[in-house]
Amino acid sequence: MTVVGQDNNGQGRLETLIIGNSPAVRSLREMIRRVARSNASVMLCGPSGSGKELVARAIHDEGARAAKPFSAINCGAIPADLIESELFGHEKGSFTGAHARRIGHFEASEGGTLFLDEIGDMRFDMQVKLLRVLEDRTIVRVGSSEMRAIDVRVISATHQDLDAAIAEGKFREDLFFRLGVVVLQVPSLAARVEDIPALIRHFQRNMPADAKCRYDDAAMTLLMQHGWPGNVRELRNFVERAGVLHGGETLGADDVAVLLNPTAPRRPAAAAPAAMPLFADDHAVPGPHAKTPAPGRPIDLKREIETIELEQIHVALDLADGIISEAARLLTLKRTTLIEKMRKYGVQQQQAA
Repeated sequence: MTVVGQDNNGQGRLETLIIGNSPAVRSLREMIRRVARSNASVMLCGPSGSGKELVARAIHDEGARAAKPFSAINCGAIPADLIESELFGHEKGSFTGAHARRIGHFEASEGGTLFLDEIGDMRFDMQVKLLRVLEDRTIVRVGSSEMRAIDVRVISATHQDLDAAIAEGKFREDLFFRLGVVVLQVPSLAARVEDIPALIRHFQRNMPADAKCRYDDAAMTLLMQHGWPGNVRELRNFVERAGVLHGGETLGADDVAVLLNPTAPRRPAAAAPAAMPLFADDHAVPGPHAKTPAPGRPIDLKREIETIELEQIHVALDLADGIISEAARLLTLKRTTLIEKMRKYGVQQQQAA
């Protein structure tokens, strides 16, 4: 476990975990520092992909429990009949498949922090048992009658509207108050778009040099105008996708428009450049990776464009495992248009789909 301190650049550990310098992020870091001083239960609210588990770990690392275990469990990803065993453990033979004693996440987190992600998905009867554990600070393994004292700080998270769930009788109000002694709002990426350049640098830090992309002003403007429904997780995937398809290049707005999911909802912005197909026609401007001719030498523009087209067709076909329809989608072309271009350049049609 990393102890809170300074990194090699003189930044605090918290600044290296929670990236950005927007007002929303500065406020979040200050709240993390405050709640880390106590053992109070914390509820993290925010959209999926906004980094709630990272915030939970930051709270753990900033507090007195930093040297103790940090354990995380996704309440929505575990089958309903196994969630009790996962949390509290079980004894050998307590149910079919229980071939050995197993300690649960509460015991495994003794002295440290247990992060319960997607707590809103926990079934109602388990909410009752969790409330009892939080009030009594004891657990009972499945198949046992022995009560075991625990010393665990609980941090939970949800993207759901728990007020609505409580009103509908789907979530216990008393459990909400027990889990949410302190409630922290984790901002969406759309609420802190000024952090996007710093986040891109962070995601590219461990990438090979030839996989890193640069972004011109228009490209960065478009990135900051995108709605980011997937939040920081979506941005990380975008950076990886850009590295695969355009590693080492400087990307413009048109490149970014193609890389972004064209079906994702976007915030209205009159100045946002419209998404353009990668190959509009034979009069398109060659990409930034086109070779610069020697001074005084004429530019064969058509040949340059054809070279770029052929290169990108091969890349798309490789990524799509030869499936024509998928390659056409990656290139934002009609399937028939891609087939015509493949015939033009003599590219073998490996698989039609």
